[in-house]
Amino acid sequence: MKISGFTFVRNAFLLSYPLEESIKSLLDICNEVIIAVGKSEDETLQFLLSLNNPKLLIIETIWDEKLNRNGIIYSQQTNLALDRCSGNWCIYLQADEVLHENDYQQIITDIQKADRNPIIDGILFKYLHFYGSYDYIGTGRQWYRREIRAFKNKKNIISWGDAQGFRKIVNNRYEKLKVIETQATIYHYGWVRPPKAQTRKIIKTNEYYHATKRNEKYEDSLPDFDYNTAYQLEKYNGSHPKTIQKRIEQDKVWTKYFNPYKLKKKPLLIKILDKIEKKTNYRIGEYKDFKLIR
Repeated sequence: MKISGFTFVRNAFLLSYPLEESIKSLLDICNEVIIAVGKSEDETLQFLLSLNNPKLLIIETIWDEKLNRNGIIYSQQTNLALDRCSGNWCIYLQADEVLHENDYQQIITDIQKADRNPIIDGILFKYLHFYGSYDYIGTGRQWYRREIRAFKNKKNIISWGDAQGFRKIVNNRYEKLKVIETQATIYHYGWVRPPKAQTRKIIKTNEYYHATKRNEKYEDSLPDFDYNTAYQLEKYNGSHPKTIQKRIEQDKVWTKYFNPYKLKKKPLLIKILDKIEKKTNYRIGEYKDFKLIR
């Protein structure tokens, strides 16, 4: 069985993405890794070329600035990489997501299991969302719990919306994928960036979700991100992927100042719903971009 990894990226260093760590975790488990690299204002492309890895296929792209609503540019770029995947199965990571080496065998086992079942389209992964440092994770309904990150390469599956999930095209209709759930976890580090880089990332995201126009003078006047937007955090005592250990050490120059008690006030309704979820493990009104087959 051949497994293709794929992703997209632009301005990885300017926005402090753990790109190298993400790519290396894919290379460890995949036969090939396809990367759609948007024209950047930093050395993203040069870095990827310097890896000189025969498993890597780098596609240079130009982002369509007209695709500036609801994050649709992200799925468009994801699909450019997906179209070049030649494996029987595909594993998708965004550039701030990393696989843990302890999960590699579980992922392979689950792919083999799902591959034998013609009903199953893909595999649903659990998530850990790190916030402000590598020692704390966001919990509660403020954070999504699961997403599809592996699926059969049927060529009728596409990245959907803002590239958080996928759909399959059946008789000109877009249908949710039928999935099994794995115990493997996606380590999401999108909220562990140096404060200045996090501010830049939020500005860039707004450009592609809300069509805001770039104003460099205004951007330069904005304060560094204060990491006070989480409702609830928990101490993380587990291990991190080996590929990100060096980054964790380097980032201590700023993560050591993170205050996990500086939280955003949780609305009453969210408080009630979070309490119900904690007691029952059931999330009321959870958005499910998949059909879970048990």
